[in-house]
Amino acid sequence: KIVKVDDAIESIGFGKFQRRVLWAAGLCFTADATEVMLLSFLSLTLQSEWALTPTQTANMTACVFAGSLVGTLILGYLGDHLGRRPAFLLSCAIISLFGVFTAFATGYASLLGIRFMVGFGVGGLTVPFDIFAEFLPTSHRGKHLLVIEYFWTAGSLMTPLFAYLTLDVSWRLFVILCAVPCIISGFLGICLVPESPRWLISVGQHDRALAVIRNAAAVNGVNPDIQFHKNVKLKDEHVQESGFRDLLSRKWRKLTLLLWTTWIGYAIGYYGTILTVTRVFDADAVEGAESSGGTPNFDYKAIFISASAEILGLFVVIQTVDSFGRVPTQALSYIFGGILLFSLAMSAGTANATVLTILAFFARAFEMMGSCVTWVSTAEILTTEIRTTGHSAANAMGRTGAFMSPYLVGSGNSLKFVGSVMLVIHLVTAVTAYHLPESKGRGLGHTSLEDDDEVNREEEDETGNEMSFRYDTPETKPV
Repeated sequence: KIVKVDDAIESIGFGKFQRRVLWAAGLCFTADATEVMLLSFLSLTLQSEWALTPTQTANMTACVFAGSLVGTLILGYLGDHLGRRPAFLLSCAIISLFGVFTAFATGYASLLGIRFMVGFGVGGLTVPFDIFAEFLPTSHRGKHLLVIEYFWTAGSLMTPLFAYLTLDVSWRLFVILCAVPCIISGFLGICLVPESPRWLISVGQHDRALAVIRNAAAVNGVNPDIQFHKNVKLKDEHVQESGFRDLLSRKWRKLTLLLWTTWIGYAIGYYGTILTVTRVFDADAVEGAESSGGTPNFDYKAIFISASAEILGLFVVIQTVDSFGRVPTQALSYIFGGILLFSLAMSAGTANATVLTILAFFARAFEMMGSCVTWVSTAEILTTEIRTTGHSAANAMGRTGAFMSPYLVGSGNSLKFVGSVMLVIHLVTAVTAYHLPESKGRGLGHTSLEDDDEVNREEEDETGNEMSFRYDTPETKPV
C-alpha cells in the first residue's frame, strides 16, 4: 500500500509527539525573543556605562541583525541540504555558546563580534519552525503554528523581568540569563526531535522516514503495526535539489519578491515598534544615566505592559486566522499597527503616560498578529524542497529590515519623522501581504503563485473573476 507523507501524518493526529517538538522548537522562539529584546536594554545600559555615541549604540543592535542575515542564508541552506535536525541543533549551539560569551566581553569591539555570532545562530531559527510545521496534520496546522508564537511572547515578557532583576547588579548576569532558554531548547532537540520525514522522503530515505512516522504514531498512542504494517510504503516524493538561485526562477520569482518585501516591512515594523516604545518611555532615564554614569532607570511597568499586548494579539489571531484567512489578517494587522505607532510617535511629549501606554499596547498587539501570520503563511506556501531555503531567504530579508530599524528609530531622528516613515512602511507591507496567495485549509506546500497570465485566463473562463494565485492540490487517499 502506497501512502503519501501528508496522509501518514494526518493519520497519526496531533498528540504527545507534536507537543514534544513544540516545546523544543518553541524554546528556540523564546531564545530568539530574549536575544533580540535584550538589545533595547543592553544597548542603552552600555551607552551610559561605556559612554557610547548614538551611532555606536545603534551598531550594537544592528550587528545582531547583520549576523542573523548571514546565518539565515547559511543555516537555512544547510536545513534543505543536510537536514532539518542538524541545522536546528547547530543554531542552538551557536546561540547558547556566544550568548554566554557575551558576559565576558572586554570592550565594545569584542562585544560587537560576539553579538554578531549570536545573530548568526538566531538566523537559523526558521528551521525548528519548519520542522514543527512538517510534523503537523493539515487540520491542526494553522492553530498550532500560531501557538508556538506564545513562546516568543514568553521571551518578550521574560526579558524585561530579567532586566528588572539583574541590571542594577550586573548586565553580564542579565545576558547569561537570556541565554538559558536556548540551552534548554538544544537539550530537548537532541532528546526529542527526529529528522523531518518530509525531508527524508525528499532525499530518497524512505525507510528512515517511515521509522520516524511509526515512532511518532506510537508516541501518540496509535498502533504503528496496524496503521503502518509491513506492506505500507511511503510514496516516493523525491525532488530535485533547490538553491537560492531557484527562488528567482520563473516558477518562484513573483512569490519570492512578494515574500521578501513583506518580510522586510514586517521586520522594520515589529522591531522598530519595540525600539520606539523603549525610546518613548525611557528617553529621560537614559539622559539621566548618561549625566550620572549609572544604569538607566527604565520604566519597566510600561515596557512590560506593552510587551504583554502580544498575548492579546496572539490570542485573537489564533481564534480568527482559520476562519478569517491568512491574507486579510496580515493586511489589516499591518495597517492598524502602522496607524497606532504613528499616533504614539506623534503623541510623545504631549499625551499623558496612560494614553501612551494604551497606544503602545495596541501597536504591539497588531504587530504581533501580523508577524505571526506572516511566519505561518510563508511555511505553508513553500514546498518541501525549497521550504527552509525560501523561508530562510525571506527571514534574511526580514533581518535586513531589522538591521535598518535602529538607525531609523535612533535618537538622531525626531519621533514625528520616525512615526511618519513607519506608517508608510506599514502600508506598503499591507499591500504586498494582500497579494500573497491564501493558504488557509490547503496542504503544506500546495499553494503557488505561478504563471499569473495563464491562471487569470483560466479563472476568467470558469468564474469571470480574476485571481492572482492558484492552488496545486493533489488528490489524496485515506490511509
